[in-house]
Amino acid sequence: MLSPTIYVAVHAGAGHHDKDLRRVVERAIVELEDDENLNAGTGSNLTLDGTAECDAAIMDGRTSEFGSVGAVPGVKNPIKLAKAILCHSRQFDGLGRIPPLTLVSSGARSFAMQSGLETVDPESMISKRAKEDWQKWIERYNGVRQGTMSESTALPNCAIQDTVGAVAWDSCGNVAAGVSRLAESLQISGLAGGLLLKHSGRVGEAAIFGAGCWAQQSSGGKTGVACSISDVHDVLINLLTEQFYRPAVGYGISRPNAGVLLLTAESGNSKPRLWCAFTAEGMAIAYASSEKPISKATILRRPHITSGPDLPEKQPVYITALSM
Repeated sequence: MLSPTIYVAVHAGAGHHDKDLRRVVERAIVELEDDENLNAGTGSNLTLDGTAECDAAIMDGRTSEFGSVGAVPGVKNPIKLAKAILCHSRQFDGLGRIPPLTLVSSGARSFAMQSGLETVDPESMISKRAKEDWQKWIERYNGVRQGTMSESTALPNCAIQDTVGAVAWDSCGNVAAGVSRLAESLQISGLAGGLLLKHSGRVGEAAIFGAGCWAQQSSGGKTGVACSISDVHDVLINLLTEQFYRPAVGYGISRPNAGVLLLTAESGNSKPRLWCAFTAEGMAIAYASSEKPISKATILRRPHITSGPDLPEKQPVYITALSM
């Protein structure tokens, strides 16, 4: 029996392939979590208390099974914990207890230890860059609160980092998706670019069912969709433009950033279509397949259109499709 052809795409990283799509998604995101330059797992931006807490989720489009973790400290790879929670939901409980979809904080870490997953000293997940960024941001945060710093103080775009995620499809019609990130960011109105600090224990959209990632397919596997969300606001649970971008601007957020990586399988097409939509200036993605395992990586950027009376207003959401 021939192995199915598999396609995988990630945002902010590179692709992997495997026969189990959940494993494909997990492996891809593990690579991203282990990269200290990205805001997930090791190297995540820090909380107001100077600690690292992470969210992650994974979903199987064939079975609709879902598992997630929120605000968890000291777990080397939160996406592995999310997958372990998903797998745990299949186990029969002699007392008739309903298995969890989501575990958070110390309870999530305890479950990771019981499941044999790698747990580490939370301090070991704090990178030098994250610590330096935290010291800079906490000084500005305290300065604004104490009235010693202007709220219009601009913060550089390079300080803003965000979610990583992966979507996968195979030629049998199966789809899966996952997401991992710092356990939510806090943006203060007036500080351009936002403040990458959050209250300890805060769970972001990445861990919420139907918000951070989604995977669904038809019973025959002829059609399906898998998506992974990248954003810095809980409001992204709604639509990007009407329910996210414009309300965020109305709240005084000058540059609300959000993005979606979407893989669609359409009846009659032998390959999936990869879509990207984002409100930021750019979005980093990569994709590969079992037929072409060398990944293609790129940073998508919205085109710059000179404003004028005969030109339309710049659209808040840029959408593009890529051939895989």
